[in-house]
Amino acid sequence: MRYFYGFLILLGVFTVITLIRALFFKPKKEQVREWEPERVNPERFRANLSEAITYKTISDRNPENMDFKQFEKFHSFLARAYPLIHECLELEKVSYASLIYRWRGRDSSLDPIALLSHQDVVPISKGTLDDWTHPPFSGFDDGEFIWGRGALDMKNHLIAVMESVESLLEEDFVPERDVYLCFGHDEEVMSLGDSGAKTIVNTFAQRGIKLDCVLDEGGAILPVNIKGVINKRLAGIGVAEKGHADFRISVRAKGGHSSQPPKHSALGKLANVIRRIESNQFKASLTPMMRSLFDKIGRNASYPVRAVACNIWLLKYPILAIMKKIPPAACMIRTTTAVTQAEGSPAPNVLPQKASITANFRIMPGETIEDVKEHIEKVVGKGVEAELIKGENPSNISPSDSRAFKAIDEICRSMNKDNIVAAFLVMGGTDARNYESICNNVYRYSPFTVSTQLLLTCHGTNERIPIASFEEALTFFKRYIKQLSKK
Repeated sequence: MRYFYGFLILLGVFTVITLIRALFFKPKKEQVREWEPERVNPERFRANLSEAITYKTISDRNPENMDFKQFEKFHSFLARAYPLIHECLELEKVSYASLIYRWRGRDSSLDPIALLSHQDVVPISKGTLDDWTHPPFSGFDDGEFIWGRGALDMKNHLIAVMESVESLLEEDFVPERDVYLCFGHDEEVMSLGDSGAKTIVNTFAQRGIKLDCVLDEGGAILPVNIKGVINKRLAGIGVAEKGHADFRISVRAKGGHSSQPPKHSALGKLANVIRRIESNQFKASLTPMMRSLFDKIGRNASYPVRAVACNIWLLKYPILAIMKKIPPAACMIRTTTAVTQAEGSPAPNVLPQKASITANFRIMPGETIEDVKEHIEKVVGKGVEAELIKGENPSNISPSDSRAFKAIDEICRSMNKDNIVAAFLVMGGTDARNYESICNNVYRYSPFTVSTQLLLTCHGTNERIPIASFEEALTFFKRYIKQLSKK
């Protein structure tokens, strides 16, 4: 019995210690720089973004299916909307329609910085046009939102970069180092070979240009408001991207007429393969990035949440168990598996000789396409074929202590006391990953305040952006260019 009481005493002491730790687990006191107010023109940006959306710069995996006249019209619009940029910066068109603007700095010996965006947008899904509140290429401004394809992904980012550079030119600002604006034309189809982003990077490499830092789309400012728990804004800075791989997984069988079926057709056997694949997910882990995110959010949350966040070392396995059951959380802690397509017999009365599924994997940094293939082969067993259709390994992880990251952090925190800045993993792909061969500091952040609900309209119906987010975004870009273009 005394051992039992001893255990209870130890448990009580341990509980008290962890709760006391939570009392002191508060936001770190960090000095916030005071900036001079920026002169920005949100009304001009508002009008130009609205017009930018009207150009149907839709990309396609086959360049022959793209309407490059729309891109030419878009380029003409940029020249008309931003005359100083086209007077003072050097413009070069590469690949089919990608643009490189060079803003010469005072010191050519310094590594340049680059701000990225892409001109292309995704098409409107068939049968959904009538579901739009306002036509998807109208750029309609209702006083609260600007509507249309590209409003969030990512003509907002591109026009904000142009607007900020034009504004700095109006103020006679001259950067210390070169500033490049790089606008690809086919990011949405993640084209291989001579894609816009790859061509831009190859152009830089051939000229011996090494970039100091790159800023592209990825994170945003998300309001985090849970009553009684937290009321802050999370500025997520993407420091890495997941990889991706599509595998065709197939089972072969004798086939024949459906009137004499075996116990299991090829599709029946394949059903068991699907079940094994979905039941054997990749191992989950709390990466240093996720631990940092928990730390940042936990320090700004109410006491009960702080008690959890400051004791991750103790609660690691329960946290992982919960996160694995929530798809938006699970994708941040492991390589994901999604069975997306299936094919079998060409006719209802024909037994398939070969049945196949396509599985899409989103690969965590630290793992590779080869690891995915080994996982599939281990899970499905013998007699099943696994063929890589296409894929790309995860990006590198950019440092969170670089000059560029610190500048983004400082600017974000100086703009709003409720901003929490944290590194995070980008689930999708961006043009930024192509720049790793010429830059070690690649970041993904678009400084617009957008709710989670609105973010879900990207690539979907009723894509739109709140007008209230414009001034802050323009201020961010001006300060970013000022700070990062210094020596």
